[in-house]
Amino acid sequence: MNQENPIALLESLKGAWQGTCRTWFEPDELADESAIKGTFEILPAAGFLRHHYVGSIQGKPRQGEEMIGHNRVTENFQIAWIDSFHMNYAIMFSEGPATDSGFDVFGHYDIEKETPPWGWRTQYHLAAPDELVITAYNVTPDGIEAKALETVYRR
Repeated sequence: MNQENPIALLESLKGAWQGTCRTWFEPDELADESAIKGTFEILPAAGFLRHHYVGSIQGKPRQGEEMIGHNRVTENFQIAWIDSFHMNYAIMFSEGPATDSGFDVFGHYDIEKETPPWGWRTQYHLAAPDELVITAYNVTPDGIEAKALETVYRR
């Protein structure tokens, strides 16, 4: 990826994608593998992209949306995420740097009141012009990381 042009990366994701989403609830124990369809749409404001997806998890419908942008001041990517399964009670905000093939953002989510928040790290990896891998990791309050989601999109 050309790290000097993050907007070009976002624009390269535009269009319809389909693939497989794998979910882990416990480390190294695959809980679900199902088909997923997603679309990336450029928004009128320069540097913003909407990712909408539909699929299922354990046989139940699932859909979600991410608003993705690149902050020209901090030079970080930012995501606001909602989902009918994972983030069905709040909006998760994540932020992080570009990588050689995409970007890597980190956010937090709450389990319950009076409990430390957990972390959520998401990597966008453009493996090829028509292959995108989105991998997310749960991060315990103690910093232990485990793979939670992996979406492999192709178009």
